[in-house]
Formats: sequence, structure tokens, C-alpha cells
Amino acid sequence: MNRSNALLLACALTLGVIAAPAQAAAPAIQLAKIFYDSPGTDRRGNASLNGEYVVIRNTTRAAVDLEGWSIADKTGYRYTFEPGQTLRPGRTLTLRTGQGDSGAGTVYWGRRAYVWNNDKDTAYVRNRSGRLVDSCSYNSSYRDWLSCL
Repeated sequence: MNRSNALLLACALTLGVIAAPAQAAAPAIQLAKIFYDSPGTDRRGNASLNGEYVVIRNTTRAAVDLEGWSIADKTGYRYTFEPGQTLRPGRTLTLRTGQGDSGAGTVYWGRRAYVWNNDKDTAYVRNRSGRLVDSCSYNSSYRDWLSCL
């Protein structure tokens, strides 16, 4: 390195012109857990369907309006959040496959068939514009759930 390049580098470092690479920020809504194999034998009963679920987490300091956001699996089964569904800062929300009464911490897909494969699948979270925000994949029948964090 010649003397003028060394001087330019020293000035840039002193003035903070050259910055360390920024680490990617966590997505606003992040997949936290997938419980893909409900307990017992798969019989398509509502209790068994609700035994498979996805948990998402708001990683921000502000509430996120989930209207139009979606969660889908690899084959294209898609749940789209309705108006009025908001996730408060730092909180989690559970999306259960079967039917039930949705509340602040749990919503129900309303399906009568399973979504998540017991051996491998991928969950995708997309914002209201359809942009992929987070995904989480599993490829194992070793256990019946996966922590995505």
C-alpha cells in the first residue's frame, strides 16, 4: 500500500466512513415454533388437528397489524390473517390448524385436514404485500416439533 492510500484509509477509519458490515435485523414477525405432528394417531378429529400449530413472534417494539399477512406450507396451504388481528410487541400468536374460537393469543385456521407433514415441510410468513418475511423448514420424524429461533 503506498503512502497516499494508507493516509486515505487512516482518514476514513478515523471519520467512520468505513463501517463494519451490519448484521441482518430479525424480521418483524418471526416463526418461533412448528408443532407438526399432533400427539396420538392422526385421525382428523378437531382435537388432533388443533394439536398441530405454528407460533409466530413479534420481534419489534410496536404492535404489528397482521391483516393480509399469511402463513403457508410448502404445498401452498395458506392462512391469511383477517382485519383486526394485531400482534403486540414481544408477544406470540399461535395458529392452530383446526376449528375453535380465536382470541388474543390463538387463532384457528378452520381446516378439517392436516397442513403440516409429519416428516418434512416448510412454513412461510409473508407480509400483506406478499414479500417473504421468514421461513422455517424441518426434515425429520425424530420429534414432533421444531423450534425455529
